[in-house]
Amino acid sequence: MGTQHVLVAGGGPAGFITALGLAGRYGIKVTLVEAEPQIVNSPRAMVYHWSVLQGLEDLGILQEAMDRGFTKQDYSFVVHRTDERIHWSLDALDSVTKHPYNLHLGQNDLAEIACRRLQTNPLASIRFGTKITGLAQDDHGVTATLHGPEGTTEERFDWVIAADGGGSTVREKILKMNFFGITWPERFVATNVKLPFESYGYARANMIMDDVYGAIIAKIDRDDLWRVTFMEDASLPLEGIRDRIHHFYQAYVPGLGREDYELVQFSPYRMHQRCADTMRVGRVILAGDAAHITNPTGGLGLTSGLFDSYFLTQIMNAIVNEGASHDLLDRYSDERRRIFLEIASPQASRNKQRVFHAYQGAWFDRELTQVRRLATDRDAVLAQATFTRQLQSTL
Repeated sequence: MGTQHVLVAGGGPAGFITALGLAGRYGIKVTLVEAEPQIVNSPRAMVYHWSVLQGLEDLGILQEAMDRGFTKQDYSFVVHRTDERIHWSLDALDSVTKHPYNLHLGQNDLAEIACRRLQTNPLASIRFGTKITGLAQDDHGVTATLHGPEGTTEERFDWVIAADGGGSTVREKILKMNFFGITWPERFVATNVKLPFESYGYARANMIMDDVYGAIIAKIDRDDLWRVTFMEDASLPLEGIRDRIHHFYQAYVPGLGREDYELVQFSPYRMHQRCADTMRVGRVILAGDAAHITNPTGGLGLTSGLFDSYFLTQIMNAIVNEGASHDLLDRYSDERRRIFLEIASPQASRNKQRVFHAYQGAWFDRELTQVRRLATDRDAVLAQATFTRQLQSTL
């Protein structure tokens, strides 16, 4: 026991939330390093399921997050070929939680909120533009080679938590770990656009079900910034992507002209279902996308990453402050891998099928029957909405 120092790699939500949990909630000294010069502001995850909100409240940042983003209960499934719109609400959660809503907020905004809290915490240090280029561990700690604006240094830490994303340097280049799974053949295109979808009959979160025009359309903030994510053939050249974005927008709002919206930014990327062999190698622990990565349909990647952070910080508190066995980290690795492989990843794959591959056939008819129940059956809503509780771990 006594004073210990944790190095956190990665300035995304998993990294910053882990660091805030360690330093802000449990009084553990933390240094967070991020290779980029600032928090990355590219179109990525933005929906926080109700089940992760208590964790943000425990960290003291939920109210600020809700003030910066917004909470919502309304959803809609849209069958693109027929324009059937199935509206439903999370209000059935009123009976099971004090947070019966989801939070919409760009993941960069959550990282910024946590970053500001850490900047006022004397136990925390944040270094942007700093890369981990080497790790050497023994029974008593880890020596990290860090390359930053001031040059290269070797520094000693008790633990290293790698939350440095799907292309994790720690996992790939330093630990040289396997990251088994699949890469989907298609390309996702995430776009941020200023376009008042609500005036065209859309809810603030919509799943467009179609094998060509399948998409997620969701409001990001209070200023009519929306995320539209669609899927296309990965062999299409990137040069024509702006024209294809306009073509997809017209599919969702017929007659839309280019002057009717502002394309703020877009990000094409590949989708994966992958998981590391283990989430713990001695004193180096993986969290979030560095440990497991999923296609984003349904928001289960961000949810899994936050639940990793909550559970891992509980365990680090038990080890550092209460003298618990290091073997608890094996429980962390085993349990978080099991939940991802058996629950989160299969459901995300089903969500992708339901939204982006919806076409006539018996499977789709069964899915559509389930979706239609959400409009009238509170038990069906509860079954769907409480699914994410299965992704949670606790000591």
